[in-house]
Amino acid sequence: MSNIYLSYNNIISSLGFDSDTVVANIENEVSGLHVVTDENPEYNYVSSLIDTVKLKEQFESLAPGKNDNYTRLEQMMLLSLSQVVKECNIELNNRVGLLISTTKGNIDALDTNVPFESSKSYLAALGKTIGDFFGFANEAIVVSNACISGILAVSIAHRYVKAGIYDHVFVVGGDVVTDFILSGFGSFQALSSEPCKPYDKNRNGINIGEVAASTLVTNSEDNLWEGSVVIKGGASCNDANHISGPSRTGEGLYRSIQSALNQAKMTANDIDYISSHGTATLYNDEMESIAFTRSGMQEIPVTSLKGYFGHTLGASGLLEAIVGVYALKHNVVHKTLGYTELGVTNPIAITNTTTNKEINTLLKTASGFGGCNCAVVFEKINL
Repeated sequence: MSNIYLSYNNIISSLGFDSDTVVANIENEVSGLHVVTDENPEYNYVSSLIDTVKLKEQFESLAPGKNDNYTRLEQMMLLSLSQVVKECNIELNNRVGLLISTTKGNIDALDTNVPFESSKSYLAALGKTIGDFFGFANEAIVVSNACISGILAVSIAHRYVKAGIYDHVFVVGGDVVTDFILSGFGSFQALSSEPCKPYDKNRNGINIGEVAASTLVTNSEDNLWEGSVVIKGGASCNDANHISGPSRTGEGLYRSIQSALNQAKMTANDIDYISSHGTATLYNDEMESIAFTRSGMQEIPVTSLKGYFGHTLGASGLLEAIVGVYALKHNVVHKTLGYTELGVTNPIAITNTTTNKEINTLLKTASGFGGCNCAVVFEKINL
């Protein structure tokens, strides 16, 4: 079987509207998080929000006069994916798939003060909107599995291509910050009133952010971007521990990592860098430290990117995989912004500075509500 690659990509976020700009800001340790003051004091929170004016301007250049036809999330996702579709120049025939990762989709369509039908809140409707805009021959497949959705979509795309169902799969992920989402995490008392501190002794919760990200998964060497990587293996395991609490032994994440390594025909010693989930909640960070230790990865550099974007929900795994691919391309280990002092029981190697280092392999992990976990291994290639 030939290699399967993660190729062209795009990120739209508070740190920029293209991947190069976003990654440059991360390498300069610039955070997109800031305090948001709402009319309702209950929703004064820290977040990374996409510039509304810039979004409308750029979407207007993509689809003139159609801003009012598409929701904020749809504009974000369409704008991001359009960049990848344009760069790839692939005919969107029946050998091309479309995967969409999101947790809540157009949940704000259920609000009474929005100019959209409530039917837009259905995830299938979001998939149809994205697919129809570009004219994909195949129906979109929506991946909505809590916070692993983004990286799980990459793993599923890899499986589709490996099985010969598609030659190319476009993956686009996105979520927006809404009152519904804020109130949900607020009910868990999980929101932090200051920029989050992944793995830190004084961490006290997450920040919610919004982003759209997209990429191409392909078996074709004719459709490779200069920083393309090989997807060596991916796996997902549900520990079925609790609706919102992760396994105390890290079982699901541990098994996901082991399965991904087995597919990649690698061991822990072959991994140079880990891009973790790192939400800055007490239980998630502790669980990850246990899973990484059980996997023999205590000395491998671990970065959480939540201090730059907050938790971007169903897009987070895809966003962070793309940033990780750039880390391989640039041979740089990113700082875990907000981290100062280790606050988990297992002494894993959390990054506290941005460092240039030769790295060839990346493990991207994610965990989410309902006990879901995912791990994917990427390897650098020389083009």
